[in-house]
Amino acid sequence: MSTTEEFRRNSDNFCYRHPDRQSFVLCQRCMRTVCSECRTPAAVGVICPECMAQQRATQTPAQKKAERRWASRPMSVVSSGRPTMTLGIIAVTGLVYIVGLIPGVGSVLSDLLAFNSFFVLPQAGILQPWRLLTVALVHGSFLHMALNMLALWFIGRSLEPLLGRARFLILYLLGALGGSVAVALLAPGVWTVGASGAIFALFGALLVIGRHLGADIRVIAILIAINFAWPFVLAGINAIGSGNFASSLAAIGISWQAHLGGLVTGAVVGVIYSRTRAQRQRGLQTGLLVAVTVVLIALLAIPAVAYL
Repeated sequence: MSTTEEFRRNSDNFCYRHPDRQSFVLCQRCMRTVCSECRTPAAVGVICPECMAQQRATQTPAQKKAERRWASRPMSVVSSGRPTMTLGIIAVTGLVYIVGLIPGVGSVLSDLLAFNSFFVLPQAGILQPWRLLTVALVHGSFLHMALNMLALWFIGRSLEPLLGRARFLILYLLGALGGSVAVALLAPGVWTVGASGAIFALFGALLVIGRHLGADIRVIAILIAINFAWPFVLAGINAIGSGNFASSLAAIGISWQAHLGGLVTGAVVGVIYSRTRAQRQRGLQTGLLVAVTVVLIALLAIPAVAYL
């Protein structure tokens, strides 16, 4: 993201020890912004080097002895700022695609993980709610999977260090859920596959968070507009010959409904993350994320009632 003068003047957007490193994580004690290199995981949140030094200075002899004892044991590596969750999602999605290439397995796997609103209708008698999320793991072709994972890499390597691994994963999963819910509402009975809903959620969150931090979000907004409008452009071109825009749009095979659902969900989660950065707001942030999840699931009652 390119940045504005307002963004560059706001020191809260950068690590206090490394002014050139943008971050979205605050020290739980002094509430200063710290980058991945300067933060140490604590029981709740992270601590900056100065607060960690103060904490150690006030330790009792018994506490220091216990710390030395634990220091001699293998410890987990502190996050280096690398987008490990992004890489993990890409690896899992790629593995599912490879397994799907095995003869006799691919079709079964797709049938088990793809989404159709039929499987979230109680009256259908076959409830399989996992499909709301697993749809992000299966793709229609290598190109489909590669493009989604490429977009995930480009966005994730910037967004994950800002949010942290857990918040990034929650955003991704809620985006997949929001995309599936939108498909259930706007395209009932239609089979869908792919991580497009989750990818557009990252777009939506990045747009909101970038605006909150004072960054220049025009490029992001243009990319979102192009990606969202592309299916309609292709359908319009095809409709010139067929004369039927609706059928041409359906024949494209791109679920604009999942794009819309993921984008809106990501924007909402982005607002929550942006407005609940402080450590004291951690409970509020969790509650709001739970509320978003409940609302999305509750929306599935609309097609269920419609089919009664």
